[in-house]
Amino acid sequence: MTLRHLPLHEAWTLTADSHVPLRLPTGGVPATVPGCVHTDLLAAGLIDDPYLDDNENRLGWIGRTDWTYRTTFDWTPDGHDHAALRFDGLDTVATILLNGTEVGRTANQHRSYRFPVRPLLVEGTNTLAVRFTAPYTYAEELRDRLGDRPGAYAEPYAFIRKMACNFGWDWGPTLVTSGIWRPVALETWSGPRIASVKLLPDLDADGVPRLTAELEVEHDGLAPPSGEVGVIGAGAVFIASEDEHRISVTLSVPQAEVWWPHSHGEQPLYDVTVRVGDDVRNLRTGFRAVTLEQEAFRFVINGESVFVRGVNWIPEDCFPHRLTRQWISARLDQAVAAGANLIRIWGGGLYESDDFYELCDEKGLLVWQDFPFACAAYPEEQPLWDEVAAEARENVTRLAPHPSLVLWCGNNENLEGHADWGWQKELGDRTWGRGYYHELLPAIVAETDPTRPYWPGSPYSGTEDIHPQDAARGTIHIWDVWNRADYRAYADRVPRFVAEFGFQGPPAYATLRRAVSGPLAPDAPLIAHHQKAEDGNAKLLRGLGDHLPQPGPDFDDWHWLTQLNQARAVAFGIRHFRSHTPYCMGTILWQLNDCWPVVSWSAVDGDGRRKPLWYALRSVYADRLIAVRDGAAHLVNDAPTPWTGTLRLTRHGLDGAVLAEEEVAVSTAARSVTRVPLPPSLGEPADRTRELLVARLGDTRTVEFYEEDTRLALPPARYEVTVTETATEDSAGPPGYRVEVTARTLLRDLALFPDRLAPSAEVDDMLVTLLPGESTVFMITGAVLPDPGALGSRPVLRCVNDFVSR
Repeated sequence: MTLRHLPLHEAWTLTADSHVPLRLPTGGVPATVPGCVHTDLLAAGLIDDPYLDDNENRLGWIGRTDWTYRTTFDWTPDGHDHAALRFDGLDTVATILLNGTEVGRTANQHRSYRFPVRPLLVEGTNTLAVRFTAPYTYAEELRDRLGDRPGAYAEPYAFIRKMACNFGWDWGPTLVTSGIWRPVALETWSGPRIASVKLLPDLDADGVPRLTAELEVEHDGLAPPSGEVGVIGAGAVFIASEDEHRISVTLSVPQAEVWWPHSHGEQPLYDVTVRVGDDVRNLRTGFRAVTLEQEAFRFVINGESVFVRGVNWIPEDCFPHRLTRQWISARLDQAVAAGANLIRIWGGGLYESDDFYELCDEKGLLVWQDFPFACAAYPEEQPLWDEVAAEARENVTRLAPHPSLVLWCGNNENLEGHADWGWQKELGDRTWGRGYYHELLPAIVAETDPTRPYWPGSPYSGTEDIHPQDAARGTIHIWDVWNRADYRAYADRVPRFVAEFGFQGPPAYATLRRAVSGPLAPDAPLIAHHQKAEDGNAKLLRGLGDHLPQPGPDFDDWHWLTQLNQARAVAFGIRHFRSHTPYCMGTILWQLNDCWPVVSWSAVDGDGRRKPLWYALRSVYADRLIAVRDGAAHLVNDAPTPWTGTLRLTRHGLDGAVLAEEEVAVSTAARSVTRVPLPPSLGEPADRTRELLVARLGDTRTVEFYEEDTRLALPPARYEVTVTETATEDSAGPPGYRVEVTARTLLRDLALFPDRLAPSAEVDDMLVTLLPGESTVFMITGAVLPDPGALGSRPVLRCVNDFVSR
């Protein structure tokens, strides 16, 4: 008989099990499953949106309250021998009762649970209750028993297997919630059942795709279970012995094509069918080989070295049950469009949903998966050790089919924390997580997923005998820039791989306007609430350095300059690092996304709007890049074909006059860098404040100034703007607008912000520098604008020249 799956998502109610500072409806609050306490209270109108204003401050009691979810469901005996309640995700500390009888307890958001319940089911109405203990209660009690541990924040997230950033971070709110955050169902069946399937796709020594399927089968042992595994014309039939519950099948799949990251090739994916008796599982996979050259920290995919153009990923929502496949797809599309070929899933968050990894497979985005440990000393005592082992085994098995997944990483910054942050003195002889990162997790990965490399943490130098931030080995994180140093300090080092670096900037105007009901001013209290970094707004201003002028009290100027500086800082670093390929083989920007409206390091803000940083990232993560440094033009070619042609180098006056020009025939091999020394006539200008350098090769152009903007003799901006309404590809959607800007003077970093006119309006390009007489076209889509003419003036149209003579 086939398995019967009955989702249990209807007719739930939520009640508080202790006093709360609001009046709940008699009989409880209607609850959504999957869901959580915060969103149920929000939907009932009992709390204000925690993402707006400073509403977060009034919701701390939710994480200190015990809650119960209840529902009823009808059941009729269906002839099956077995029944189980299946919870794909409970957040976090829960007791489950069916018809008043406890069937199990949980204490881990990062894993699923199954509880056998056949003897407890009754014909007719059945009652299911899930009682959640307050996360703070559980974590603080365990902390008191095991002894405190140091961490980045005064929160007990290291003592509970729950998304750490739920307890707040330097970019996120403190919204400690509980709930049934993933699907729940009643499953009934007879005969053998597939308890788990692990697919391990890779290539054999000859480069031929092969698939290993490892099954765990539940059966009564009365008869030998039989089944089959099939994929794209290859298949195998098996018969297990009566006492055998683990079955392994390996297939050669010569008809399959190999999977590549989108920067290197196509992404063929293949359906896999696994059957045991009448239980059938349908999965999807792709075939590729991955190795990690550890000292250089170089990823090799299908035998080819890959320069990682990465972005860090934080949970996209503090309440991740709200994320749809479409929502995730849109965000990942923004990563791909920016040129990224790798997503690092940061250790203070989650193992993401199946949708996430499936979409990365389809879009050709490599995935680096941190195990969920971040910025704290984690105790290794029970019950935590067994919980970590269980979650790791489950998620390594669950994610193994995905060709996009190329690295398991033990933690984020905990090895550095132990080495540098004063933990050792504070810890004494207490455990801090070393046993997880160097013993438990590598053993589980080696046993469960030998097709992928494991790395104990980031930053890490590859050995415990060398400091984890050794730039000559492994990965480093660069945070002196932003916290203390000017962004020119990126050029003071040549690392092998930079797994975190970044610079802050505010979100889009429309995002801030939605999130803050009060005045928009740099020092407004509600703006400050949406800045979680220590001394964050002061660092934004200090970070302007001598690059850009200090803004006055005007919000528009503050917003524009700090967004621009964020974009420039990151672009400067990436140009430097990429110019050192192949010694440096990767950069992973902190960060792609946000979970709410906030001033942060993201390229895409909490409402999904692209910041100027995103446009800068698209430019410096392009396949081909000209990076000017140290008296040379570095031609970075990360394309699969040679880059040949004539490199034209021109020294201009700021008035556009050509002062010197040279042409050089160049050829840069695929996936390599060529250094072209600047001729003396171009390397040093006659007047650094009044000249610039333009380097052009084919369609790629870069403009370099010899001085910082605060010392440039920039002219007041003069330009002409023509705005034309155009039809969009979707004739049923709103019209588009073509904005042509013709420069009459040099225009430095021209940018358009159409969201100031309509929140849904978007622009296709940004940060364009024009010489006198040059033109550029911006395309605006997504909204009907009430005043299209406003696209041609401040504060919608901005450039650095705005600050001349002010």
